[in-house]
Amino acid sequence: MSGLIGKKIGMTSLYDVNGKNIPCTVIEVGPCVVTQVRTKDIDGYDALQLGFDDKSEKNSSNAAIGHFKKANSPVKRKLVEFQNFSEDHKLGDHITVEHFVEGEFVDVSGTSKGKGFQGVVKRHGFAGVGQATHGQHNRLRAPGSIGAASYPARVFKGMRMAGQMGNESVKVQNLRVVKVVAEKNILVVKGCVPGHKNAYVIIRK
Repeated sequence: MSGLIGKKIGMTSLYDVNGKNIPCTVIEVGPCVVTQVRTKDIDGYDALQLGFDDKSEKNSSNAAIGHFKKANSPVKRKLVEFQNFSEDHKLGDHITVEHFVEGEFVDVSGTSKGKGFQGVVKRHGFAGVGQATHGQHNRLRAPGSIGAASYPARVFKGMRMAGQMGNESVKVQNLRVVKVVAEKNILVVKGCVPGHKNAYVIIRK
């Protein structure tokens, strides 16, 4: 799937042709630079490596600086490979947000917000144990029993318990492109996408 790298700006709402207010996410997309062209002869597969968001050379290794100099590009902070591009691109080409068209559907991948270590009520929607009366003073948000007795004498794998919540790779599929603002490198999609503000996301067709 072809696509581009972007940065989540935030959320807003727009009115459609029927006057209905729809929630939208604003993403800064590209311009992305082709930093490497993978071929079947050399790499065993065809793909384009794209770079996004400039990074200072002071904070980069010499190997990274040399890699980007081949494409006549400043060092980039985010690199992603995309396969099955419909157009042919060469090393150093710039791909803009105009790669997308209003009305088409895209998949957006990113890393969800990290919530830290959370209990079962927040993480899994548990109701807690019983009520606050009849001598219970600290069971309102407790997980309750997690297993049986002498059989099976263990806790089954996959038991819903407290633990780290969020900070996972999430893909939201079939988001409609509402607006493309080419002069500002802005893509507006219907619905929400994973990640915090200024988080990197990958938009695929």
